[in-house]
Amino acid sequence: MIRIGVVGATGYTGVELLRLLANRSDVRLEVVTSRERQGTLVNELFPSLRGHIDLEFAAPDSPALGDCDIVFFATPHGVAMETVPELLDRGVRVIDLSADFRLQDIALWERWYKTTHRCPQLVPEAVYGLPEVNREQIGQARLVAAPGCYPTAIQLGYIPLLRAGLVDVSQLIADAKSGVSGAGRKAAIDYLAGEATESIKAYGVTGHRHGPEIEQGLNRHSGQPVNLIFMPHLTPMIRGILATLYAPVKAGTEVTAESLQALYQDSYANEPFVDLLPQGEYPATRNVRGANTCQISVVHRAENNRVVVLSAIDNLVKGASGQAVQIMNIMLGLPETSGLDQVALVP
Repeated sequence: MIRIGVVGATGYTGVELLRLLANRSDVRLEVVTSRERQGTLVNELFPSLRGHIDLEFAAPDSPALGDCDIVFFATPHGVAMETVPELLDRGVRVIDLSADFRLQDIALWERWYKTTHRCPQLVPEAVYGLPEVNREQIGQARLVAAPGCYPTAIQLGYIPLLRAGLVDVSQLIADAKSGVSGAGRKAAIDYLAGEATESIKAYGVTGHRHGPEIEQGLNRHSGQPVNLIFMPHLTPMIRGILATLYAPVKAGTEVTAESLQALYQDSYANEPFVDLLPQGEYPATRNVRGANTCQISVVHRAENNRVVVLSAIDNLVKGASGQAVQIMNIMLGLPETSGLDQVALVP
């Protein structure tokens, strides 16, 4: 039996992680932590877990974490880096859903997250946990940094184009919309129903902390550093991300709708959680709600010789907790789809 710990399980990614793990017969939740809710039953805070999880929230420094096989950190940035070294020393493998180990450039991380990185020695070891790119490295890793939600949708959309060298990477635009759960489970005016409902707005207009993560990932597949304009938007829905990605075809290169479709088909033919739609069909967030799926379509706009890619995920599943479980399955040599074969929720 695989022993699991979850640090910081009171947020949306935390409870989603508990939902995905609760009914698995091959894992056992040993400890679930919360500083504020210590001593409270998990299913009192989340009645949806009644009959599935009967643990109490433990302290974040619970010794029981050291007895786990895998520990997930579903915490804000700056938390995991304090505890991860001790857990690794005890032989525990770690999946961090926060941003603490995503960026390899420490100075860049500190600039965007506005704090000192207190565990820089582990950053070079941390494997970036996008399974469609780093599956082999994930399988051998002690420490995996689960990608952010926007970076997952955008990278999966762009990577086939970059690997094939078809587009001008100096003119990439990613226009992405997210549901309010992407901001976390917190009391903030912008995310109240009366503020967010019947409205859509851009944020991070002059720069967003996911931008460097996206560029780092794309640069690994490009012959030169990418120049990306990333523009996130808040939409009046709870879950989901829809990213619309634009790229000009490289001068002297010919593409057609058929050749692009074939490229993406070849790129993702063996990926269980990437759903390439037929030509003429387009992703929608409702098609992936509750599922660990990235739904993609690719279009050639012949009138201006641009490629447009549409990519949709559930930000709490493939964009966070579902991908973290996918990472765990790979790390432990389990079938990659274990516990993740849920059909999307419609309506």
